[in-house]
Amino acid sequence: MSTVRFDPFFRTVRDLDRMTDELLGSRGGFAPEYDIEDQGEDRFAVALALPGYDLDELEITAKDRQLVVKGEPKAASRANYIRRGIARASFQRSFTLGDHIEVAGATLDKGILRVELERRVPEAMKPRTIAIAAPAADQSAAPAVEQAA
Repeated sequence: MSTVRFDPFFRTVRDLDRMTDELLGSRGGFAPEYDIEDQGEDRFAVALALPGYDLDELEITAKDRQLVVKGEPKAASRANYIRRGIARASFQRSFTLGDHIEVAGATLDKGILRVELERRVPEAMKPRTIAIAAPAADQSAAPAVEQAA
């Protein structure tokens, strides 16, 4: 039995993700970490780790299939830090949304910003089931069209 190892690929993916974030996703050298959560059919959420940010320091915009989360700390802390590991810098994180994905809402709780997303496909674009009728003596009847469940 042979074993396939993916360890060498993970390093490349992490490096590519970091490079992409630096080029496209962040401003000021800080981009918050995030998770994408599956919440069932046609629903999911993006959760960003933003410890110490208040509601009035965050802005979320969705335009042209682009979700942008910006953070701008209002006041600099006057504390005298020996070590400072919690980032409180300005940032901008962008996500490209798929077709028919809409922002359903957002919450900030315990340092986690959760942006709820939902896929809303218009009725006209959903698959339909077309009933096949057998030829009948009366040719005036048209085949029925039913909406798929």
